[in-house]
This record gives sequence, structure tokens and C-alpha cells, in this order.
Amino acid sequence: MAERSTILVVDDDPHLRDIVRFALEQGGFRVEEAADGRSALEQVARVGPALLVLDIMMPEMDGLAVCREVRRSREVPIVFLSSRDDEVDRILGLEMGGDDYLTKPFSPRELVARVKAVLRRARRTPTPEPTPAAARPLARGALRMDEERWRAWWGEREVVLTVTEFHLLATLLRVPGKVFTRDELMTRVYDDGVVSDRTIDSHVRRVRQKFAAAGGEVIETVHGLGYRLAIP
Repeated sequence: MAERSTILVVDDDPHLRDIVRFALEQGGFRVEEAADGRSALEQVARVGPALLVLDIMMPEMDGLAVCREVRRSREVPIVFLSSRDDEVDRILGLEMGGDDYLTKPFSPRELVARVKAVLRRARRTPTPEPTPAAARPLARGALRMDEERWRAWWGEREVVLTVTEFHLLATLLRVPGKVFTRDELMTRVYDDGVVSDRTIDSHVRRVRQKFAAAGGEVIETVHGLGYRLAIP
């Protein structure tokens, strides 16, 4: 029997944690819990979870602060929860490295579906186009991406990407010159198709920021259509 993935659920509401635990265990996962941000960081170090379900609004140390700390050393996928249906929270969370977002109240079944979709993306081995006997690298200009090790570089500088950011940029890099609509990117990057175009925009913005810090420009907006690789 395959080992079950461990999900760390971080929320200060014990009733909500019980509901989420039950739903995730029914979905085939092992579940660990934390009631606040500082405990969550201890659990991340101790357990090494496959994914975090992380509430944004918590006392003492909120979910965004937890995300910042986790992202210093790990690329574990994160699904944010919030009681505020607020676009600022959504964009902040995704730009800081969250992979998905749900607003309370939510369906436990939908949460399980989102968690499974994020983990599928994290485990998915991208399928490269057919190549000659010696496989060519996924690269253009100063941009290089290693699809086996999930690493990306601009020149000699490594750029650390989340799983979702990696898939998004690799999608553009595989077909340089093609303009991808937001719907196409949602289909290719989020194979469950349960995100909004604003979510794609947030991920694009974050990828741009990371490569700009390394001195590069990788994604171009084609107004009224979508996005394409910015490297000719």
C-alpha cells in the first residue's frame, strides 16, 4: 500500500480543524494540526508535510507570516484559507507563494479536491516534446529550466519557483512565441480548472518579480489576449 501524504492543517478554530481533518482523512491523507503560526512552523520542521492548509487570519502570527517563513527554506505547496472574501488577501497570498485559495465557508469536498489537484501538480513530471537521441534542455536565451529537479535559472542565478509558478513558466517556454490566453493557462497549469483569471495574473506577477530580481524578463503581456514568453 502506498504511503499516505501528510497534510498540515493550520487554523485557530478547533471545530474547523476537526471538519477539515475528517474530510482529508476520508480523502486518504494523514493529517497533522497546528492552532497557531508558531506551532505550525515547528510542525513543518518536525513533520515535513506534503502540503499546508493554512488560515490567513490567526492571532499572534498570521498565515502570511507563516508563508514567508516557510518559503525561506521550503517549497511545500500551500492552500490558503480565509474568512475574508477580499481580493487583497487573495493576491497577497498567491504572490507570496500560495498555490491555491479558498474562502470560508467552503465545501470540505471542494477543499479535498483542491488539495489533490495541487499535489498532482507537485508530483507531475512534465512531458517534454519529442527530442533527438540526446534530450535537449528546456532553455531559451538566459532562461534554463530543469524539469527533473524542478529548478530554474536566469544566467548563472538560480530563481526559486513554487510548483505552480514552475508549471506556468515551463508552459510558456515549451512554445516560445505562442500567446496563451488565461483560459489556456488555467487548463494547462491547473488541470482541475477551478481557479479564476485573477489567480493566473497573480502567479504571472510573482514569476516576473522573481526573475526581475535576477535581472531577467520572462513573461510578456499581450493586451486583450494573454501572455507569452518574453524572450525572442
